[in-house]
Parts: sequence; C-alpha cells; structure tokens
Amino acid sequence: MTITTFESLGLSKPLLDAVNSLGFEKPSQIQELAIPRILNGDDIVGLSETGSGKTAAFTLPALELIDLEVTKPQVLILSPTRELCVQVCEEVQSLGKFLPSMRAVPVYGGAPIDRQIKGLRGSQMVVGTPGRLMDHLRRGTLRTEDLKLVILDEADRMLDMGFREDMEEILGQIKGKRQTLFFSATMNRNVEKLIKNFGNNPATVEVERKTRTVETIDQMYYEVRNRSKVEVLSRLLDTMVTRLAVVFCNTKRNVDEVTESLLARGYAADRLHGDVTQQMRERVLKRFRDGTVEVLVATDVAARGLDIDDVDAVFNYDLPQDFEDYIHRVGRTGRAGREGKAVSFVFGKDVYRLQGIERFTRQKIRRERIPTKEDVEGKRADILFESVKKKIEDAGFKDYKHYIDRLLEHGHTATDIASALFSLLRDAEGKEGEEIQEDRPGGDKGRGERRERNDRGDRNDRGDRGDRGDRRDRNDRGDRRDRGDRKDRPERGERRERGERSERSHDREGERRRDPELKAGMTQIFIGLGSKLGVNPGEIAGMVYSECSIPNGSLGRIRMFPKHCLVQVQDGDADSICTDLKAAKLRGKSFPAYRDRDL
Repeated sequence: MTITTFESLGLSKPLLDAVNSLGFEKPSQIQELAIPRILNGDDIVGLSETGSGKTAAFTLPALELIDLEVTKPQVLILSPTRELCVQVCEEVQSLGKFLPSMRAVPVYGGAPIDRQIKGLRGSQMVVGTPGRLMDHLRRGTLRTEDLKLVILDEADRMLDMGFREDMEEILGQIKGKRQTLFFSATMNRNVEKLIKNFGNNPATVEVERKTRTVETIDQMYYEVRNRSKVEVLSRLLDTMVTRLAVVFCNTKRNVDEVTESLLARGYAADRLHGDVTQQMRERVLKRFRDGTVEVLVATDVAARGLDIDDVDAVFNYDLPQDFEDYIHRVGRTGRAGREGKAVSFVFGKDVYRLQGIERFTRQKIRRERIPTKEDVEGKRADILFESVKKKIEDAGFKDYKHYIDRLLEHGHTATDIASALFSLLRDAEGKEGEEIQEDRPGGDKGRGERRERNDRGDRNDRGDRGDRGDRRDRNDRGDRRDRGDRKDRPERGERRERGERSERSHDREGERRRDPELKAGMTQIFIGLGSKLGVNPGEIAGMVYSECSIPNGSLGRIRMFPKHCLVQVQDGDADSICTDLKAAKLRGKSFPAYRDRDL
C-alpha cells in the first residue's frame, strides 16, 4: 500500500515548508483526492464532514495557482459566517506564510467597510460572506476581472441561511473562464441546482464514511423536563469535568436565560447569538479559546463558525429541528482524532425526533441516568481531595503554621481544623444544587421508557392475556351518574395527557417541599445576588421597594443562597418587578432577575 505524501501532490516548496512547519505529516483523504484535481484545473464538488481537513484541501491549490506578481483579487472564497470567514483567512495566511508578497483579506458584515476597502487593494485572495461581498461589488471596490478561482465553502449552509440570490448574483458577475469549487458537508437539492447552473461538469470528490458523525464522539441523551434542564446541565458539567463545553439552544431567549443561570451558579459562561455585535463575538470567541470562558451558550449561528479543537463536550439543550444541524453541532467536539461527548436533553415527543436523528446519522444514541446530587457531591469531593493532595505533594503553598498553632492552643484538634478548612473550600465553590422531579422514584420516566420496552420482544412472547390476573369487567366501572355530570368535565381540548397531569401534580408537590410557606397568589422571582456578596434579606427587600412601584408589605419570604436569592412577590407584580430590576444595581453590581422557572 502506497502512502501519499504532500510532496507527491505537486505542491511547491514554500507550501511544503508551511505544511511541515504546522506539523502535518500526510494529507487527509479529502486533501489527497481534491488537490491534484484542482491543480489540474477541474471544477469539483467536495463532500466531507467538518474537521476532515477540507479547508486546506482548497487553500493549498488556491495558493499554488495565484500569480504573486499580480496584486489584484484572483481567488474568491465564500463563507457562511463571520467566524468561519476569519478562520479560513487565518489558515490561508498560515499556509501561505512562505510565499513572498502574498496577501489575503477577510470581508464580512459588522466590521468597518472602509478598512476592508483598503485591505482589498493589493490582495490576491479574498475571503468573505455573501452579504458583504455584494456590498463591495455594488460599490465597485471588489474587481472580478482577474478572478480565476471561486470557492464556495459550506455551500449547503449558505443556502440554508438564505444567501441563494446573493450567491447566484456573485457567480453571475464573474465573467470569462473560471474554475469553481463547491465544498459542503452535505448534499441536497439546492446545492445540486447551484452546481448545475454555475459548475463546469464538476467531478465529485467524496470521503466515504460509515456514519454521518465522528465515531470518536460518545453520544448520549437524558430525559429531562424543561424546568430541570439547567440543574441537570450543571450536574453534568461538574461530573464530566469538561475544560471547554458548548451548549446549543434553539432561540436567543433561551441562550440568554441559560447563560444568566450558569453565571448565577458560578460557572464561567458567555453567550453567542445573532444579537451579539461582531466586536463582542470576536471577544467572546477569544476568551473561549483562551479558556477564560469555559461554557459557551450559542444558537446554531455559531455551529459552523467554531473551529476549536479542545471542546470536550457539546450539549443540545434543545434538540435541533433539522437533522443536519445535529451533525454540525456535535462536530464541534471530537475533532482531530480526539474523543468528545455529545449530550442531548429530550422529553416527551422529543424522543421520536431523536429516533429520526439516529436513523439519519446511522448511530445509536444511548440513554443515560441523570446524576444525583450525591453523585455530584462525590465528584466535587474527589476533585477537592486531589487538588489538596497535589498542593501538599508539590509543596506549593505558604507556611501558615502559626495559625494552626493558635487554633491548637485553643483546644481544637487537627482533625477539626482540617475539616473546617475543607468546609470553607467547599463553600467557596458556591455551586449549590437543587432537588428536581427527576430525583424522585420514577420521576424520569417518559416516552424513552416506552421506547426501551419496545425492544424487549414481541407481544406474543409475553404470555396469554388471561394470565395477567383478574380485571374488572368494563361494565363494573360503576354507574355513570356516580362519575358526575358530563358538562362538569373538561372538554377534550382542555384535557391534558396523563404524563402532563402527573408532571403538574409532582411539581405542586415539589413546590410544597421547596417552600411550604409559598402562599396562594404569590410566586417567586430569581435574583442573581447571594450571601457571598454579604447581601442580607433586608437589603434585598429595600432595593426591590426602592426600584419597583409596589406597595410596602407586598413582598413575602426571601431565601438567601450563596450566589442568588428567591423572593416571594405577588403574582401580578412579578413581571413588572423583573422589568424594573433590569437596570438596577446593588453595591455597584448588576444582576439577572426573572421568574423562578422551578415553579
């Protein structure tokens, strides 16, 4: 079996030196198949999953084809998102660093256009999003007469995002002979139509794969109600001990709420969605790459733009509507041969969509048990124990013997002193769990339970129905008159499914357990200020009365926790109080405030 090397692909020495300096030993499958065809001048359709090296598969031959003597755009690369645009341009500059006078520029929305206009002058390669490229074409600041190669990266995603007209107009404005490359993770009818209209008999280059997701990704799901998702997410973040994690939500509102909840629980989290400015997006991504932000909560707008190898886990807080979006989400982990975890939260009818994802990806997604509070505490204790042990073994600490001696003189034992110090360390973490319905016996049973029962064998193997014991005859259910008048019963449209009724009744029971003093007509609001700040209930009450238009005496019980508090308010005042507190600060600190989702 002949091993293909980069040298055998026909690349020049400056490109080979760049490849070697980046540590690549041999080309990936998509690079091995695509590079010779592109250098030969063929149009191609490259089908390969995220993380397979397809960016280098079109970047290397593109750099080989440009004329460094001509300081006009010769290669145009279209990307769906700002993040991917910047990352592709960075790879172009990395692979072309030994080419003298090679210049590449990224152009995308949300950045000053005058700076991009200056960058376009003298650049041989342009990487841009369709919308901003159209702006430059209309202004005449992007010239197309010297373009010899056009690359559509993530063509399927650009079409999904509604860029079809822009893409067609951009390709239509490029006159003369050109080479066109279409790279995509998936193939659909819209991509085929685009290829038919603008391709020149392209050859299809596809990487064979048994599954649609990377096999190094461990995929699992948990059955969890919406109100319990934040608590379960927190438990999994603690028990999995992830360095970097991405949490995907379907809506911007969910992204904001999940981020605020994680911040209130002491996690280093930040958000990314369509309302975040470009400057802030770049800052968030940099902090995430650096590890300053450990949990990134995002919508699918970030799914194709993130190119970070160290993501340990991906959480589908909401299952995606599109099966292909699931592939793109979980593709953020398990990159470059590393192992990763993909966790999905489902409940009720979500299980049927999960089954569809299994068929689409041709992989089994196993069901897992939700970690209990005891599991989490045990894991935190292990981590704390190991960190203290390492500190002692490394001798990386100051000598506080005089404090210990003073405590011993007061009659405290060494064991009591050590226990108190461990208690302080544990309290300093500030991550306080809470009871959820899934903790109770049978609380996590849903459609997934039925799904597992369906795998236990055919009904005919379960024995005769007559062996099940005596059943009351249908006629023995009692007289209809004993069951109440029909008009007193709820209409069919008002009747809830048994699972929902059960959930509501358990939730009411949970409310009484959590706060038995919650009176009728009252509800709770969550305020992200806790006892760790030195805040007391009186201070919280004073702030609420001063910031909100509510009469004195309308607040109920205030329960303090290390990082947050729960305040009882009149149900009719809750929304206005949350709105009034948005701009409020206490001790110079802003904070989230919203209805407690656990009620």
